[in-house]
Order: sequence, then structure tokens, then C-alpha cells
Amino acid sequence: MPTASDRRPLVVAIDDGYASYDQELSLLSGAGADFALRPVRGDAQAAVQAVRDASIVLVRESPLGRPALQAMVHGRAVIRYGIGVDNIDLNAAREFGIQVANVPDYGTEEVSSQAVALALALNRQLLLHDREVRQGRWSTGVLRPMHRLRGQVLGLVGYGRIARMTQAKLAGFGFGRVLVHDPNAQQLPPDVTPCDLETLCRQADLISLHAPLTAQTRQMINAKRLALMKPGALLVNTARGGLVDHQALYEALSTHRLAGAGLDGFEPEPPDARHPLLMLDNVIVTNHIGWYSEESLRDLQRMAALEAVRVLRGEPLLNWLNP
Repeated sequence: MPTASDRRPLVVAIDDGYASYDQELSLLSGAGADFALRPVRGDAQAAVQAVRDASIVLVRESPLGRPALQAMVHGRAVIRYGIGVDNIDLNAAREFGIQVANVPDYGTEEVSSQAVALALALNRQLLLHDREVRQGRWSTGVLRPMHRLRGQVLGLVGYGRIARMTQAKLAGFGFGRVLVHDPNAQQLPPDVTPCDLETLCRQADLISLHAPLTAQTRQMINAKRLALMKPGALLVNTARGGLVDHQALYEALSTHRLAGAGLDGFEPEPPDARHPLLMLDNVIVTNHIGWYSEESLRDLQRMAALEAVRVLRGEPLLNWLNP
């Protein structure tokens, strides 16, 4: 009879949606583990049942709170398919001896491109003019003022991989200054100026958010900070929807105090289709798709599986978040 020590480790993915899990199956099998797909679709109680016999859990958006982590009797690690880990109780995982890791570098190209695309679409008012043409109105008259980006001030909130690549992609547009607010950033390059968030809000013409969602950053862009922003400023958020107070943003945009906002995330997701922000023509909303390309999707699954392989082999995690 096999003993507990003979038991093959089990890796469980609790979110479905990928077309194939061939990389996970191949890499984990090669490391001596079994793989199971048990989608819980955001149900916290279902997650408790799904992870009971798992050594490692792979998770996307579904919550992994204290009850689920405590239920992992063989628990060794939780690997997040992605960057943000606000759906995982890091303190409880640490208490139960479960390592948590993420994949912070899989979609840098894609998210930075999404930030640039939203910024340019807002600056050139593409959706507004597209709508005019589709409704039979063809005019060279000015619908709303547009301003060139050259000489303007770019503000980056958070200065990790994605923010740095966003800056690089925008460099050709000739921004006069780049302001950065990131209390954790070290060794900033000489072409950026560190500052507090209030100064950035006052001085930047285009503000792009790249911060993680934590208790400290939740609704960091609130009514007070929106009121500090320049009239006509643009706001882009390709990070977490919870960084922004959406009601306060609606009030700033509906009065055209701010020129526009590009949002690739909401809180909650999906938003109510009747949300007032969705009624405004100076808002562009995408469905948290900034991370995606076929290449980044394959990268993400492979990188998450490789972190699980490191756990199975007793090797250090590349991106351990709760030591």
C-alpha cells in the first residue's frame, strides 16, 4: 500500500479560461507532480473544497482567503497567474507556511502598449471623432480642444517594469519632463524627477497609474487629488481599478474639468453597465485586457508553472512575496 510519503504532489488550478494547459501538464509531470483543473469561478467556499489536497495552487482572480489556505493540508505554495495578489491573504499564507509568488514580468510589452494606446486615443479624441463620422457628421471643425504632447509633463505613479517601458514608448513624443511617484523605487534614472503624489497631480498633463493595489494605494486617486490636477489633464489606469475613486472621477470628467480617462480596470469587475462613467464620451474603457497577447499568455502560463516546479524541487522562488 502506498504511504503518505509516496503521494505524488498535486498542483491545482482553480481558474479556467485558458485554451490549453499543455505547458503546465508537461512541466509539472516532468517534476513528478500531477495537475488538476478545478475552476471555482470566484466562489470562496468552492475554493476551500478545491484546494484541500493540493500541494500548490495556481490562481488567477478567484479569492484565496484564510479558510482556503488553512484547508491546504499539504500546502506548499500559491502561484498567481499574473501580478496583483490582492485576492490572496498573504498573512494567512505566511502563518500556514505557504509561499506566495506571482509572475510580474510576463506582460510588460502589452500593458505598456495599452497605456500608450489609451493615452494617444484620449489625446487625439479618437472615439469622439469616430462616432461623429459613423453618425454621418463630417466636419473639420473643433469638437473639443486638442493639445500636442511635446513639452507636456508626464506623471508616472509607480515605477516598475511596466511604467519604465511606458515611459520609453512615449519618449518619442517629446514630453518636457517626467515626474515619478514611487516610494519604493531605487536608483531612478536622471531623466525623471521623483516627487510626492500631490506634486505629480498638480503638475502632470498625462498621469499613468502603475501601482499595485494595497491598503495604502486603494483609491489613491480620490476627489482631493483629482481636484489638484490641471484642467484638461488626462488619466490612464492600466493597473488595478481600485486605485481610483470612480465616483469622484465621474464628477471630474462629467464637468470636463479633466479632459479624459482611459481605464483598463474597474472595481468591481465587470462594472455595472449603467455605471455613469460608461455614459461619458471622454472615457475609454477596456476589459482588463491590457496584459494580453498570444505571446504573453504563453509566457504567463509557462512562468507560473516554472515557479511551481521550483517549489517541487526545493529551489528558491523567483518572485516570493511573503517571506
